[in-house]
Amino acid sequence: MNLQNDPALSPASFRLEGGLMSLDPRDPAFYENPYPAYRRLIEDGGIARWDAIGGHAVARYDLVAAILKDRRFGRIVPGNPEGRPDFSQKPVHLRAFYALESNSLLELEPPTHTRLRGLLTKAFVSRRIERLAPQISAIADGLIDAFPHDEPVDLIAAYASPLPVRVIAELIGVPASASDLLLDWSHRMVAMYTPGRSVEAEHAANGAAEDFADFLREIVEEKRKRPADDLISALIAAETEGGRLDRQELISLVVLLLNAGHEATVHQIGNGVKAILQSGADPAGLFTDEARAQATIEETLRFDPPLHLFERYALEALDLPGGVTLARGDKVALLLAAANRDPAAYADPDTFRPERYLEKSTKIPTSFGGGIHFCIGAPLARLELKIALERVFARCPQLQMTASSQYRDSWHFHGLEKLEVTAGARRDLT
Repeated sequence: MNLQNDPALSPASFRLEGGLMSLDPRDPAFYENPYPAYRRLIEDGGIARWDAIGGHAVARYDLVAAILKDRRFGRIVPGNPEGRPDFSQKPVHLRAFYALESNSLLELEPPTHTRLRGLLTKAFVSRRIERLAPQISAIADGLIDAFPHDEPVDLIAAYASPLPVRVIAELIGVPASASDLLLDWSHRMVAMYTPGRSVEAEHAANGAAEDFADFLREIVEEKRKRPADDLISALIAAETEGGRLDRQELISLVVLLLNAGHEATVHQIGNGVKAILQSGADPAGLFTDEARAQATIEETLRFDPPLHLFERYALEALDLPGGVTLARGDKVALLLAAANRDPAAYADPDTFRPERYLEKSTKIPTSFGGGIHFCIGAPLARLELKIALERVFARCPQLQMTASSQYRDSWHFHGLEKLEVTAGARRDLT
């Protein structure tokens, strides 16, 4: 077993006994390396009550994969027949934030979820994603060209962060000049999902939601007058088809795509570079052909994914293994990254080994979720990750870490605060 993931190295705040787990998600020892605690939970049966999140934590691959697809569970317990959440009791100082959330695909169930996802899928066609490949490569090359030649560079700030936001802005139809604003709004809104968030963080998130929505309303009006070949224009066309998409729904969909379309990809690029560099593998050998490149991408998604938690709620009374009985409305916390390291699903799970995905029998990672809430942006995320990793390792063959990296205090959104590297001489691939 990889000593870094030895269950004996679980954080001091971790306790597991009698089906009850005690663990502070803001314990630095946990968010820096959650895998020893995950292994302990799996070895104890893979499910335990975790009061810090107000439900049962589920870590076993088979259970996580099954619950993601089980329609007895939902992202919310719908407050009405339309499958919408009831946010009427939310604090007044979060009104703008929950106005967006109330129309977010992540907070909806059928039939509204079915309608909106169908419209988004129609606009989010594969050809629109595929033709972004040359632009993603160009953006990556421009960022790599700007790396300093003789001093360390923070790969998160200089590469992993700006690349996805520029890509998603181009896809959706938002000016690239607004990238810094989009990043700021996204970071403030995502902080709402951090356990133990402060009131100050709530006010910041609400202000970001308000500014973000105002900004997009202006963009939508411009696109309505002058449509282009972008996602906003495609959604506006859907909006006019018999009133099947109203203005607030359109704004919420675009906010979700802009936030989810870059936040997780930033972390996955950073986590992927770190995993490859620390694995001892020759990066040049990981991208020699399409099959190996795709296998490498799947292994980075399995080994250290950016999303560690998806919440689901029981929509009816039911039983889970281990004598766990759930009532309607009870929450389960699906630990995606724990499932990806389950020894029952993956041989030698704590070793970064891309060749496992050259075998057709290897289970797909749970990193993009499953069922009706499977990540609609997964094809774009895989494409960005593949190009970002290929380009940086091909053009910087001497890339190496120069300092120990640190993860952010946002356990379930697992990503590096900073990844300091030296790039060495840049290779020209033109």
